[in-house]
Amino acid sequence: MVLIEKLIEKKIITPEKAEELRKEFDDFEGTEEDFYLIKKIISEDNLNKIRSEFYGIDVFNENEGFEIPNNILSLIPEESALFYKIIPLRVVEDTLEVGMVDSEDIKAKEAINFITRQKRLKFKIYLLNKRLFDTYIKKYRNITEEVGRALSALETEIGGVDDGVEIFSFDPKTNKEKLSEEAPIIKMVAVILRHAVDGNASDVHIEPEEKQLRIRFRMDGTLYSSLFLPLHTHPSIVARIKILSNLRIDENRIPQDGRFSARIDNKNIDFRVSTFPTKLGEKVVIRVLDPNEGLKSYQDIGLISNNLRLVREAIKRPFGMILATGPTGSGKTTTLYSILQELNKPEVNVVTLEDPIEYYVPGINQSQIRPEIGYDFSQGLRHVVRQDPDIIMVGEIRDEESASLATQAALTGHIVLSTLHTNNAIGIIPRLIDMKIKPFLLPATLNIGIAQRLSHRLCPFCKEKVRPLKELEKMIVSELSLLPEQVKREVKIPEIIYVYKPKGCPKCNNKGEKGRLGIFEVLKMTPDLEKIIVEDPTELKISAEVKRQGMISMRQDGIIKAINGDISIEEVFRVSEE
Repeated sequence: MVLIEKLIEKKIITPEKAEELRKEFDDFEGTEEDFYLIKKIISEDNLNKIRSEFYGIDVFNENEGFEIPNNILSLIPEESALFYKIIPLRVVEDTLEVGMVDSEDIKAKEAINFITRQKRLKFKIYLLNKRLFDTYIKKYRNITEEVGRALSALETEIGGVDDGVEIFSFDPKTNKEKLSEEAPIIKMVAVILRHAVDGNASDVHIEPEEKQLRIRFRMDGTLYSSLFLPLHTHPSIVARIKILSNLRIDENRIPQDGRFSARIDNKNIDFRVSTFPTKLGEKVVIRVLDPNEGLKSYQDIGLISNNLRLVREAIKRPFGMILATGPTGSGKTTTLYSILQELNKPEVNVVTLEDPIEYYVPGINQSQIRPEIGYDFSQGLRHVVRQDPDIIMVGEIRDEESASLATQAALTGHIVLSTLHTNNAIGIIPRLIDMKIKPFLLPATLNIGIAQRLSHRLCPFCKEKVRPLKELEKMIVSELSLLPEQVKREVKIPEIIYVYKPKGCPKCNNKGEKGRLGIFEVLKMTPDLEKIIVEDPTELKISAEVKRQGMISMRQDGIIKAINGDISIEEVFRVSEE
């Protein structure tokens, strides 16, 4: 461990701690740098500074908007870049500047020397952190070029046939099954999936049109057309996906659902597949389920201030329901997973009923609902309570039976997490009453209701600070004036209101927005609210009571995030229409 003395010298660790680490490192499979990062001994940036001092090599510091041109990337082949973990950064006069992850890798240095000698260039090495390497290696990948090469190979194999009607027939015993196993089709599907993962797409849409096959990726809630292919490739691509998902390739008249997993860039990714017959052929939608993307902290999803405090108070209670509500695609399941991560401890038994299981969580017993064989949420709930659970997560309360069973589970000493479809938090109470839950049971069972929407997060690198228009400023001040005093102190509302707007830069593909953030409102059960529920549970009276209690509305939560520069004010009013 060559750097450990530097860590002692910098007083990052004590000599006693160093001895412990030396013993642990003997059984560690990986580099010394990886060991320190996994153990969270030091941040990556500080580790690189120490490496720079020790080896006498400069650290490459990323400039805003830095891009590597294709002609520079071509100086080192992608295979070599991946194998040696090196990236060509730029050419300054006659010197190629190369980023290198492992500064001790002698073979990588020899490879750089060999490549630059052939190009008649000198070279200079910079230390590159793993995060930047992972970002830059993706620059080699152009979906149009990669699929184009596979398409050319396919055209060569089939003799340049353009229409493909005869070749790409739907006969399951002949061409379709055969062609689906050909290398170009396999490559084409693999490239599409990899680009979906690289681009953090949530879904891939493969859609036949009259004259072409359209591939679209959904990123941050919006669909983008990314690729157009010849129509004759459609049956083979669909067949390849069906084979991966164990679906019937000879059945194209009815919808089918399936699932498969793949390892992409050293990550295990799950893909959920849905086929749907249309007039022009089968449409395929693939949901991308990256476990690293789905399991997020409270801060990542946007739970802050009083809302976060209410959630943490609720999960400390020994029993009761925690319900997340909102339209499809509003991030309800992600919120429940965030809560589950905090509840998941060795001393408790956590069981989930999901349709489908979107993300695997170690230590939790996750069960897939299968309505086609009679195993639905209601059936599952009956059996789950016999599994001695402490915490139960039910994917969705859909009907009177599942609502009744979830309520009974909460009453008998379990924490129950689930989702509903209502417009806001106060709508949870009348919705449960509509599902035949007795009003007098709700105060004892409902701990909190969380309503949410997803908004586009502003790109932190190019967002622009501006003063809002006078009318807009009045609306902002009016909403903020209704916040509880404690919240006003916490969020530190400025005297002069500023908001932020999207601009666009290379880091966000000139969209001005990158990722999504939740805006929330959290309804807490209180004695006054209990009285209203038992006596006259109308939405109007519940609404008046929660305002009196100082519940932060979704719009107010969004405005706080807008003046903090997380989202634009226009986005707040778009997603929190009242």
